[in-house]
Amino acid sequence: MLNRYRVTGGAHIKLSDFPTGIDDKIKRMKDELVTRTQENLEKMEALQEKLYAQGEEGLVIVLQAMDAAGKDSTVSHVMGGFNPQGVSVHSFKAPSVEELAHDFLWRIAAQLPPRGQIAIFNRSHYEDVLVVKVHHLQATYRMPKRCLTHGFIQRRYSHIRHFEDYLFDNGYRVIKLFLHMSNETQRKRLLARIDTPDKHWKYSSSDLPERELWGDYQQAYEDAINHTATEHSPWFVIPSDKKWFSRYLVSEALVDTLLAMAPEYPEVTPQALAKMDGDREQLMSEAKAGEAKA
Repeated sequence: MLNRYRVTGGAHIKLSDFPTGIDDKIKRMKDELVTRTQENLEKMEALQEKLYAQGEEGLVIVLQAMDAAGKDSTVSHVMGGFNPQGVSVHSFKAPSVEELAHDFLWRIAAQLPPRGQIAIFNRSHYEDVLVVKVHHLQATYRMPKRCLTHGFIQRRYSHIRHFEDYLFDNGYRVIKLFLHMSNETQRKRLLARIDTPDKHWKYSSSDLPERELWGDYQQAYEDAINHTATEHSPWFVIPSDKKWFSRYLVSEALVDTLLAMAPEYPEVTPQALAKMDGDREQLMSEAKAGEAKA
């Protein structure tokens, strides 16, 4: 089922060809898929422990979506299956003055995890070909004119591809999850934020002006996916009108990626095993001595 939503750059895609909702067949599978999600969380925990113990490869999970698509709840309900000891979560908001004074990948590179660990990026370097593109923010950048000429966004696609290739060559996997939501679902979720006091904190006065640019953002996402999807750094276009189904697919994508990484516990040398045998004898003798005193 997951392959239907995987984009690896082999062919040009249109977002309109990907569903945001579910059909009757999937709806009838809800109980089964919710159970599978829980099973996947257990698999993720076991695979992550091996990844951490081996310490050879790192994983970067990129979450991108329109407002109210469920990025935060995906982090808590799916990535919550990971041991927090080996996971970091970073939310990339509008860049600070310091961040704008550096190259656009500077703040991203600073949050890469050590190999053996996992980083979750809630928004990411892709903001520089999404919100920047939609609002033409590059016109406000303090950069040489030669950097701001025609083709600015196209060059950023190239920089991102090369950056992710560089990470792959240095022992990292990058998977990118686009939570694909319908315009109507966003409308309902924004209304829920207004009508539910406990959700008021999630609502922003900028939500409606950004919503008016829906078509521009959909095109920006489509372009970004087409220009940056590769076999080793794929995109997954996840239907997100039903959160239980999107969480199932995200858990499938994470298990699939971790299995491809094939982490294993480090092998123990014969010398280390012999030392353990000696240590066992010492610990057992301590126990016997304690019993004798008792």
